Amino acid sequence: MDHPLPDDDPAPSAASEATDARRAGVELTRRRSAELFLAFHDQQGSEAGRESARDALVHLHLPLVEHCARRFRNRGEPFEDLVQVGTIGLIKSIDRFDSDRGVEFSTYATPTIIGEIKRYFRDKGWAIRVPRRLQELRMQIGSATAELTQTLGRSPTARELAECIGCTVEEIVEGIESSNAYSTLSLDASDDSDDGAATMLDAIGIEDAGLEHVEIRESIKPLLDQLDAREKKILLLRFFRNMTQSQIAEEIGVSQMHVSRLLNRTLEHLRRSLQEQD
Repeated sequence: MDHPLPDDDPAPSAASEATDARRAGVELTRRRSAELFLAFHDQQGSEAGRESARDALVHLHLPLVEHCARRFRNRGEPFEDLVQVGTIGLIKSIDRFDSDRGVEFSTYATPTIIGEIKRYFRDKGWAIRVPRRLQELRMQIGSATAELTQTLGRSPTARELAECIGCTVEEIVEGIESSNAYSTLSLDASDDSDDGAATMLDAIGIEDAGLEHVEIRESIKPLLDQLDAREKKILLLRFFRNMTQSQIAEEIGVSQMHVSRLLNRTLEHLRRSLQEQD
């Protein structure tokens, strides 16, 4: 019996059709993403238009977040929470992405999304039970600190963090102190960097006994800039080099009594200025 000869152009298989559809979807996403980034970076456009483009970029790339989150599904955390955390990384990537560099957005965003999810797992590693309110506050403090540091060019004060987050200074201090409830890690454990060479011991510093006075120091800095050179030098010698008034008098060539008067006058001026700020 004769068998039918195969066609010269056989019908494409289901797998081939799926591959073609996937490629078409990727290309469509790439083109749409490029259009939205143009609108998002358009300084001539309206603020509402830029925000709309930003929201559209988030929705467009949510499948990328879900793909990254699936890598961590079996670690005891709800998938929805992982997607929510990963979306924070996506938003950060959108805000920082520079399309002129010639890098695909998905390539640029993936490490940031995964890094945000890994940070979430680190933040969940509490050694003792801490209220969820404090856990969430600490995450907010971390994000706000990074943003304000970039904006201000220095570490933010507790008051600036409180204003940014919308809480009190006391709550900021409480959130920072809650870090002590973290689970312990080996000092020899490597970090999450690509080369994996550094250890926790390389990154850890000594305990700063003056940490609780950070806000005061940061508030005083601009006031110190208003003092004359001699007043600043006296404060430096007295409080940073722990010199006595007699030693200071010998250093700057005046009497100890004069140093005492200058020091009292300067401290009173700083005290009044701080009260006026409050």
